[in-house]
Amino acid sequence: MLALRNEALIMKKAVALCRLTGCLPITCTNSVAVLKQSGCRHYRSQPTHGIGRYKHLLPPEPDPKKKDKLPRKEIKPSSDHEYGVLNLQVSGYNMILVEHYSQYVHNLCSRLSIKVQECYAKPTKTKEVMLMQEHSTKMFLDAMLTTHERVVQVTGLSSTMAPILMEVLMMNQPEGVQLLVKEHTEADYQVRFKGRPELENLVASMS
Repeated sequence: MLALRNEALIMKKAVALCRLTGCLPITCTNSVAVLKQSGCRHYRSQPTHGIGRYKHLLPPEPDPKKKDKLPRKEIKPSSDHEYGVLNLQVSGYNMILVEHYSQYVHNLCSRLSIKVQECYAKPTKTKEVMLMQEHSTKMFLDAMLTTHERVVQVTGLSSTMAPILMEVLMMNQPEGVQLLVKEHTEADYQVRFKGRPELENLVASMS
């Protein structure tokens, strides 16, 4: 009876070891053979290269040095009852007035259920005012005029809503701020980017 109990305890230990190591238990009456079989480690013969690697599962990260070009959007054509893509250009010398009036235009279009496609700022333009003294041919700098411009781009403006919108905008137009409404073209898209004359001259010389 004592021998059977010892053999049962050995079998339990062997099964527990097999569960931990992953080996399949072998039913054998000989306890020594079970212990030898339970001590085997099959993973030694299997390769472990690549275990723990996960970077190949992640999506590729974009290179911060490479800047993708902005995709060009198709210009929606106009129809008999509504306009296509219109640019509401707000310009002036006072940046605060220009910014606030462009926000007013945007909010007004949203309240009138006019779809605003995007709002953006054009590059700032600077003009020099030269003054010539009396009885002299020399000119000196008198003032610097900085022009700020904001564009509110709307689409799908109906022909019945257009005069109402223009009347409200002109009634609330502040002094010193100019408002221009025109159809959006490809040239307006290119004006948004600053030119690089040095690069253009280099490309022209290479070609």
